[in-house]
Amino acid sequence: MKTLGVLLSTVAAPLRRWNVRLLVWLLVAFVVLVGSYSAIFHELMALEGRAFTWTTSVYWTLTVMSTLGFGDITFESDLGRAFSMLVLLSGASFILVVLPFAFIQFVFTPWMQARESARAPRQVDGETSGHVVLTNHDAVTDALIDRAKQANLPYVLLVADLDEALRLHDQGYEVMRGELDDPDTYRRARVEHASLVATTRSDTANTNIAFTVRERSADVPIVATANSSASVDILELAGCDQVLQLGDLLGRAVARRVVGGDARTHVVGEFGQLRIAEASVAGTDLVGRCVRQLDLRGRFGLNALGVWRSGDFERTRADTELRDRDVLILAGTDDRLAAYDEVYAVEARKEHPVLILGGGRVGRAAGRTLDDVGMPWRIVEQQPERIRDEEHYVLGDAAELEVLERAGLHDAAAVLVTTHEDDINVYLTLYVRRLRPEVQIIARAAHDRNVSTLHRAGADAVLSYASIGATALWNAIGDERRLVVAEGLEVFQIPIPDAMVGRSLTDIGLGERTGCDVLAIERHGIVAAPDPNQPLPADADLIVIGDEEAERAFLDRFPVPERNSNGGRRRRARTSDRP
Repeated sequence: MKTLGVLLSTVAAPLRRWNVRLLVWLLVAFVVLVGSYSAIFHELMALEGRAFTWTTSVYWTLTVMSTLGFGDITFESDLGRAFSMLVLLSGASFILVVLPFAFIQFVFTPWMQARESARAPRQVDGETSGHVVLTNHDAVTDALIDRAKQANLPYVLLVADLDEALRLHDQGYEVMRGELDDPDTYRRARVEHASLVATTRSDTANTNIAFTVRERSADVPIVATANSSASVDILELAGCDQVLQLGDLLGRAVARRVVGGDARTHVVGEFGQLRIAEASVAGTDLVGRCVRQLDLRGRFGLNALGVWRSGDFERTRADTELRDRDVLILAGTDDRLAAYDEVYAVEARKEHPVLILGGGRVGRAAGRTLDDVGMPWRIVEQQPERIRDEEHYVLGDAAELEVLERAGLHDAAAVLVTTHEDDINVYLTLYVRRLRPEVQIIARAAHDRNVSTLHRAGADAVLSYASIGATALWNAIGDERRLVVAEGLEVFQIPIPDAMVGRSLTDIGLGERTGCDVLAIERHGIVAAPDPNQPLPADADLIVIGDEEAERAFLDRFPVPERNSNGGRRRRARTSDRP
């Protein structure tokens, strides 16, 4: 019955009326043809002195036209036999060619298209809310979708093309068909109930999308990416709440990984008053010491969340020994980070330049970041139009030894591989590692799947464009009580559970029991590093760090209350704590 309904709706659709009229005209022509041949049959049989009923006339016409030709009724004259051949040829052409073609073209094919189209929904469920609306499928949004799935956060991917929508639907994506410049698309996507609209298309397309979304909702947060810095203001005028230049973000992150920088803290995320910062260990007396000896919490009120080591994030323990190429991840307030900088910040090493392979947005952003800390740099670029000056740029193919030598590879303090093609980055990483086995190599990956390949090729650290972009979009969702620090690692803020009130963190043993660590306590807007031996108050929030499994263990063991509008505390289900 469902299939019949689809067929009937297809035939009755306004867009198919012309097809239906043509099919009706063909059927009328067939009826006229059968009637005419039956009448001529009567006349020719009368000439031969025989008479048949009209039923027999129609019977003879249909059997001859369909090529069945039972032979029970035949002409005896040449004229009659010639007429039989005319009926046979014209009937076979009409019944076996014209009618089947018309049926397939105007009924069956539209019906199949309607069935295919029905597989790609044209609106979201009427109860959907708090979802993320995406307007493009690329490496960044793919990584964002993975995070949404992990957090049980609903999302919908808007796709205009039917074939693309069906392909993504068959791959398991939550797809909705609709033109991206049509306000009705966003009505059907319930954009006014969404937690975020994220658009990562071209700057012009993002501008149009932002304008269109604002026609439907004035309040929904809109985050867009921008390829050009000149587009930032335009996108904000169009209605975007936040505009991300992912190339610049990645370029700065790549440059911060360079060993031999100033070892200052660089803020990479904010959580209210709490700052998440990176600091290079190289060039400081932190090298060779374990976290316990540093006593960062006691001396500065900082928490060491972990270290970036060979491109991987590792949680720090009391006995973790810091190495020369480690990058510390710290959590604390601005004044605490400033106190750390007074002790450990060093002058950047300026003897040798950092070599950047690729002069695109990421490479140029890395160069500007190195400039800020006073480190010399040089870019190897193959496209002449990207050459800015002769001091910092070398024209040529980075895969050629002569070009690398001219750029100063053998004296380089580090090599940043920043082209937008993963295949090229793997090749250049392997090539540079063979030429300079001891040099630090930091590579960019366009797709997360190539991170491990670049590590095997010899990169000391690999930063994924998709992962950094997804993190920036995820942190823009508007949940001020949650921040993604690294892949699978989040900081979240929750009211202190009733089971923990009046007990100290030492007594609770939170890390051993759940895998989560308490970074700070927020009370009346003041963030402070917690004293592990002091009882926890009832009217405060914990700022906690942990991966998904640790967070689940925390919330299962310590159900979290939620404050109501009157300042009281009511029980909150664990699943509602997800963003």
